[in-house]
Amino acid sequence: MSLTIKRIGSIDGIRGWSLFGILLANLLIFQYGIFGKDEISYFDLSQSNLFFYYFVKIFIEGAFMPIFTFLFGYSLILMRNSLERKQLRIKWHLFRRFIVLMILGGLHSTFLWEGDILFVYGLMGIFLLMFVNRKPKTLLIWGVLLFAAFSIISLFDSGEDFELTNPEKIETYLDETWIIYGTGTYAEIKDHRNNVDPMELSGGEAVLLLILMPVLLVPMFLFGMYAAHRKWLLDPLKEKQQYLIWLLILIPLGLLLKAAPYLFNEAGWSFGMSGIGGTVLPIGYICLFAFAYSKLHTHRLLIAFENVGKLSLTNYIMQTIICTFIFYGYGIGLFAKLGVTASLFLGILIFSVQVMVSTLYLKLFNQGPLEKLMRVFVYLKIH
Repeated sequence: MSLTIKRIGSIDGIRGWSLFGILLANLLIFQYGIFGKDEISYFDLSQSNLFFYYFVKIFIEGAFMPIFTFLFGYSLILMRNSLERKQLRIKWHLFRRFIVLMILGGLHSTFLWEGDILFVYGLMGIFLLMFVNRKPKTLLIWGVLLFAAFSIISLFDSGEDFELTNPEKIETYLDETWIIYGTGTYAEIKDHRNNVDPMELSGGEAVLLLILMPVLLVPMFLFGMYAAHRKWLLDPLKEKQQYLIWLLILIPLGLLLKAAPYLFNEAGWSFGMSGIGGTVLPIGYICLFAFAYSKLHTHRLLIAFENVGKLSLTNYIMQTIICTFIFYGYGIGLFAKLGVTASLFLGILIFSVQVMVSTLYLKLFNQGPLEKLMRVFVYLKIH
């Protein structure tokens, strides 16, 4: 999701890698629904499918989206610096970019799929405008404070207040979703997605969730902005020893924290540990990819991730189009039929196709179609 700023191979590569992880995690939503993925006992999975379900929950889900969030903050500073060099109005151009993201996100969630992130990113981008001209130290302090606040809240709140408290209602919802998503027409699926909601949040709870959103999301945005100011990830070869140390610490710690809900019975405590792991593990994964870049920066695999990352916005939307066609009734109709194990192989296949298409496309064009559209609205110029 970038504008015409100087391309940084490692950043594009990490962005492409995060898209791969996001696809594998989102396949749970594509196949079981936004609520069904966390009510997996309803679908009576086999032992092998359960194994890979928990593998995805611990190693992948909630670990790659924060990487994308980190890179969003990183790119925000790169764009800010680019706009400043061109003597353009920084906040006004960024504001237009975030409005476009919100519009795309609204269209995406309304007409295609309930798992959209673009609207939230656009909304959070507007919130981040107050930080865009702050000093790196200020960004780090706010990031640490908000992360600490989130950690304390999550440690003492199991999240049960926001869970579906009516088992009969969620079962009825899943019954309807299975039928409609698996066999319904586009209009029926769209109507179900936009008008049927099993959540029972009061107005006060909804407001509280809205207030807590910055506390949950902003730390990774700010850490990414801080990293861009400090020019981290620009020279992986020079910093490889640091990346090696941190990946060896953060990845095992993050996996342990993510696994806490499945290892311990104390719901509130394990919920909090998992939430903290959702920040620790992604940073460890970033260090892992950066270390790989220091060793294999010209390897075909890393170049493949770069190519996907350069077209991140277009590829993200294409993942939705491809997967909804595969799983929904107006396409092949494999909703809740394929299984988690097979869906992982499907994810690898889809991403491999995206790698090939992105590589061929970039030989002909400099930007993806949605990236080009974004640039036109941000700069208000066709060329």
